[in-house]
Amino acid sequence: MGKRVTKQDGSSPAVQRKRVQGKDETPSRWWLKRGLFALFVILILVPVSLSMLPELIQHFVYSHRIRLPFFVDLSRPADHSLNHTINMYLTSEEGISLGVWHTVPESRWKEAQGKDLAWYQNSLNDGSTVFIYLHGNTGTRAATHRVGVAKVLSALGYHVLVPDYRGFGDSTGEPTEAGLTTDALYLYKWVKARSGNSLVVIWGHSLGTGVSTNAAVKLIEQGEVFDGVILEGAFNSARQKIPGHAFSWYYWKFPGCGYLFPEPWAENKCVFPTEENLKKMKSPILFLHSEDDHLVPIQVAKQMHEVAASAQDAERVKLVSFDGSLGYLHNGLYKDPKLPGILKKFVLSLQRWKDK
Repeated sequence: MGKRVTKQDGSSPAVQRKRVQGKDETPSRWWLKRGLFALFVILILVPVSLSMLPELIQHFVYSHRIRLPFFVDLSRPADHSLNHTINMYLTSEEGISLGVWHTVPESRWKEAQGKDLAWYQNSLNDGSTVFIYLHGNTGTRAATHRVGVAKVLSALGYHVLVPDYRGFGDSTGEPTEAGLTTDALYLYKWVKARSGNSLVVIWGHSLGTGVSTNAAVKLIEQGEVFDGVILEGAFNSARQKIPGHAFSWYYWKFPGCGYLFPEPWAENKCVFPTEENLKKMKSPILFLHSEDDHLVPIQVAKQMHEVAASAQDAERVKLVSFDGSLGYLHNGLYKDPKLPGILKKFVLSLQRWKDK
């Protein structure tokens, strides 16, 4: 039987100890490199990003680039069963074109077939109440819940105008708080100039509630008030802190983002001071809110209702909540079978207030 030969490297014990120590130090050096790289990212890349990306943060707030539903031709509202609706484009200010859908009362759908823009504009003077629906962030006027609201209002015999703000849908420009407010005021005045003595009601949903109250205060400064305002899923930037803010989904979706990037509303970039606006408003207001709203808790709506009711005649400010078991969340109130009756009652009350 042959003997096993063990190869000797001739190294001294001291050299062998250094080799062992070198092997032990390798993981430490690896972690040191990782730590230095992380420090570089924090100290160099983050400050650069903070200086270069404020506009990108604004895009997160409005989410206007997310044009849901996809592959929709916004010039064809009939594709969404709105066959008594016309698509039009209005210029709210130089360089800003707004895509708008105008749906006439359902009772006039046959008469509306094949009619042009002039006919639709003239129809605003038929004595029917006109609603301007100001939608929330993300998507376009073709979103399912927005189309649903238009159908509910049309079935009740009302006109409905649903615009996409600047930067949304096929509207031009980029969204800003001042810009969205300008768009809303322009459309209101456009409607008022063509609707005679008809009631004109503003319905804001989510982001649109901030736009609605901003526009209401601007109008008061001009010596005029809205006939009525509906605030659905209204948020309150003064009391809703991260992560409860209705537009801060990216903070909790991407952990740590809130520490690296400042809130877009922190430096008056995106304020929407709904609570302060409510203290100045004189229009009758109807709050609509689902108790299971996952973006804006019902407590926020109750707080704002109290603020609005204390600022004017409490009889002119109402809050209607919907049971959480119905599952409407933030966008689904248009499905409720009681909603038409609630809206009809509100419009009748507006007429009484106007006649006083």
